[in-house]
Amino acid sequence: MPIDKKYIDSFINVASNAALSSYFLVGKKDKIAADQAAVDSMRTELNKIDMCGEIVIGEGELDEAPMLYIGEKLGTMKGPNLDIAVDPLEGTNFAANNLPGALSVIAVSEKSNLFNAPETYMNKIAVGKVEKGVVDLDFELKKNISNLADYKNKDVSSLTACLLDRPRHKKIIDELKELKVKLKLIRDGDISGALLVTNTVHNIDIFLGIGGGPEGVLAASALDAYDCFFQGRFLFESENDINRANKMGIQDLNKKYEINEIVSGDSIFCAAGITSGDLVNGVKIYNNKYICEILVTHKNSGLKEVVKKSGMVSQKLIDLHNLIDWYKD
Repeated sequence: MPIDKKYIDSFINVASNAALSSYFLVGKKDKIAADQAAVDSMRTELNKIDMCGEIVIGEGELDEAPMLYIGEKLGTMKGPNLDIAVDPLEGTNFAANNLPGALSVIAVSEKSNLFNAPETYMNKIAVGKVEKGVVDLDFELKKNISNLADYKNKDVSSLTACLLDRPRHKKIIDELKELKVKLKLIRDGDISGALLVTNTVHNIDIFLGIGGGPEGVLAASALDAYDCFFQGRFLFESENDINRANKMGIQDLNKKYEINEIVSGDSIFCAAGITSGDLVNGVKIYNNKYICEILVTHKNSGLKEVVKKSGMVSQKLIDLHNLIDWYKD
């Protein structure tokens, strides 16, 4: 069964409150505190929702509490069984250093419909809506670029590729330069990077490269609502990674996952802006009133839009902000 639309507002509230809580630590040079603020807010708000929720993608294992850990049960335990994936603060360095693009992200699906991803790297590729066989994770980079240019009736030199600016991507970056493809290199935030293929306003034709596996699943939830193309393959670098994957039921370590294998059935996705970036604007506060922008998708209802949530800033957050400033001084 699809997720009732009444839950959309609930999860918008979860994401926006987490963003607001983290916002008070923007520029404070403390990414751990900024992340913890978002985590604490998410847990509090999730526990108010009438659901039997379980974290399938979180910020660690049980022994790493008080982070939102894999297997944690949340909600009033009254209502539907839902799987929850969270990245309470995507772009911890962005928030700590007051840089663009920090987000608070959550995805929710019906029970067992969201892939339980291990905390390891994933090789990913994402493009907008295309026909089957245009791009593929197993194709050579040149073939993917050439096929995509032909499909879009563009010159290769007019395509723009987005990927993380990492040493591991040097070969890909060099090849893209040789092909005359334009580049958008991002420092962090590969959830938002992947989502740039959803709208032509962002002028990103393809997202590719190696990033976090959990972030890949979160991005896939929104990309699925947009009918975009996404594939991912986990990369296991140690015996510990392999053992954890096996415990999660992953036997084929080289499997290429299609988007409908990562997120199946209905899902809700929310990404709330903390600092302004490509997808949404960051939190704004005027006279103790806040405005937060959230990218929201709900596959079953076809919802795909940026919404604004506003409200009064609680005295608790104002007091915390003043205390932090006093402590830093």
